[in-house]
Amino acid sequence: MSNEPELRSLFNTVQTLSELQQHFARVVPPQFAQASQVLGLQNGTLNVATANGTMAAKLRQLAPELVTKLQNRGCEVSSIRVKVQVTYATRPPVRTPRLLTDTAQQQLHELSRSLADSPLKLALEKLSKR
Repeated sequence: MSNEPELRSLFNTVQTLSELQQHFARVVPPQFAQASQVLGLQNGTLNVATANGTMAAKLRQLAPELVTKLQNRGCEVSSIRVKVQVTYATRPPVRTPRLLTDTAQQQLHELSRSLADSPLKLALEKLSKR
């Protein structure tokens, strides 16, 4: 580890947050552990962000019990503040159409010619023209 005071301070902060997140995840119900994140500990108040208002309301109800459980684990927590943190949906990946090889197109075309008129025949003809 570097002797840089800023890096050491940052490392200690990250380590503390990681430990708090682990303790928090162990004392809350699993669905809350997955949808919430410890933001920090300031003056004994554990700041937690959660995905939606419903979970935030339930965590607020559980806060006194959670404080006791965290204190029993050695955390210096006297209260919990819950915030709703809006997350932005990521864009779905752009799907590139799959192209048929010449052989596959030929085989589908031959198969469609061997069939009687039907929706399947029309679908195969359309597919073979891609």
